[in-house]
Amino acid sequence: MLTSLAIRNVVLIEALDLEFGAGLSVLTGETGAGKSILLDSLGLALGARADSGLVRNGEAQASVVATFEPPAADHRVAQLLADNGIDMEPGEPLLIRRLVKADGGSRAFVNDQPCSAALLRDLGGSLVEIHGQHDDRGLLNPRGHRALLDSYGRCDAGVVASVHAAWRSAAQTLAQARETMENAARDRDYLSHAVDELTKFAPEPGEEATLAQERATMQKGARLTDDLTAVGECLTGSDGGLAQLRQAARRLDRIAGEEPLLNAVLEALDRAVVEAGEAEDRLAEAAEALSFDPARLDAIETRLFDLRGLARKHQVQPDDLSALRDEMAAKLAAIEGGEGHIATLEKDVAQKAQAYRAAAQALSAQRQQAAGRLDAAVAGELAPLKLGAARFRTVVAPLDEGQWSPQGMDRVEFEISTNPGASFAPLAKIASGGELSRFILALKVALAERGGADTLIFDEIDRGVGGAVADAIGERLARLAQSNQILVVTHSPQVAARGAGHMLIAKSSDGTVTRTGVHALSDAERREEIARMLSGAEITAEARAQAERLLET
Repeated sequence: MLTSLAIRNVVLIEALDLEFGAGLSVLTGETGAGKSILLDSLGLALGARADSGLVRNGEAQASVVATFEPPAADHRVAQLLADNGIDMEPGEPLLIRRLVKADGGSRAFVNDQPCSAALLRDLGGSLVEIHGQHDDRGLLNPRGHRALLDSYGRCDAGVVASVHAAWRSAAQTLAQARETMENAARDRDYLSHAVDELTKFAPEPGEEATLAQERATMQKGARLTDDLTAVGECLTGSDGGLAQLRQAARRLDRIAGEEPLLNAVLEALDRAVVEAGEAEDRLAEAAEALSFDPARLDAIETRLFDLRGLARKHQVQPDDLSALRDEMAAKLAAIEGGEGHIATLEKDVAQKAQAYRAAAQALSAQRQQAAGRLDAAVAGELAPLKLGAARFRTVVAPLDEGQWSPQGMDRVEFEISTNPGASFAPLAKIASGGELSRFILALKVALAERGGADTLIFDEIDRGVGGAVADAIGERLARLAQSNQILVVTHSPQVAARGAGHMLIAKSSDGTVTRTGVHALSDAERREEIARMLSGAEITAEARAQAERLLET
């Protein structure tokens, strides 16, 4: 529900702060007082096009702030805010602020967080419906008629949406399987040869790195073999260093007893013999580790080169060859067993399509029943609104299969015939301005408590009518206000008298500056304003008495 509207520097409005309550609120005033400016200001906050002409002369910018009660957690507005990353604390009012600069720029905020004008329009459509003489949204847009009928008839399209999703998913799986089979069938010979080649070769992930490491080790051994042999000869040959050390130690051992000074030399020689022996052992171990088999090296190199060649041939990494083999084998298997698989998928699609048709036909039957009830409800509202000769019908017609959707297989549109014998036509194309407003009111009353925006604004819905028709309009607005917040711009005293709240829009001037203001009327002021609406410029006693009777009624 709209709770307040703060307007600054919009055309003739310098500063205006309005408070709104539940039920029916009426706005009255002389022609040209600025009622349209008020609606333009609210429209600006709800995402209408920002026009620099709205900025009050001499001011840098105009601003409008619309405040709404906190939306319920399951309200579409709450979902819109969440989807757009706008935080909303529980119990916090919703503030929509729009700024328009004199140079044409504009900015929008929701709860002081910047947002786009597109988001404002989405929010506005869920918060407020504005119906007027030239309204081209809401009930006049056939795209929304199906949802309105479903809401009115409590037709649940959830099952249809679910089976439709399952059907489309199965159809997509079938299409992909067919495409895969067709593509694979063209490559049967190639796939067969490639799978056979890769299966025989049997590549393994990580094999390239293992082969390359083993090859490098054996190549290194081949390079060091001669050097290790020469080192071994130096150590272990008949004239090698170890033999010479042992021979020197034996000779020194024979004479060391005669000269104690040689014992230290003998100990050093013994240590050298031991170290040289250990070196001989380590050299033998290294030679064995680095030894290589030329035949094995050749086999490793052949395998490695073939592995890399296959990878280049199939344009993958060597480690991916085994996965490629499995993928190609699967494609080949799909060709060989594809017909049976395709037949199974086709059967699944047919079953899910039938489930969709059954659910959609059941939904169509619900819509047909709801359409009959809605037509009767609207028909009951037309005669008191001086539309007794008019007829209303809800068309529920089948769509072409290509247009079937999660919402079913129906096209829904509201149509009217304004004169006996006249053909039915879409609501927006046949009704005159006054008739259109009254048709909208009749529809809104019939659709009461069946969804839509919580706040409805009717701009001069009573234009061109009076007496009993105006009274009927007022009665229906009051009835509608039992479940919605209703704001009405009116010139009809019968409608004005029905309001729970009454605001007077007036223009004033000090000779230099002209301003538009809005004043909430007291009971006495309200009686005087309704008397003015009854009698004109000069308010008579009879007009005041009639105003009193209207208010009492």
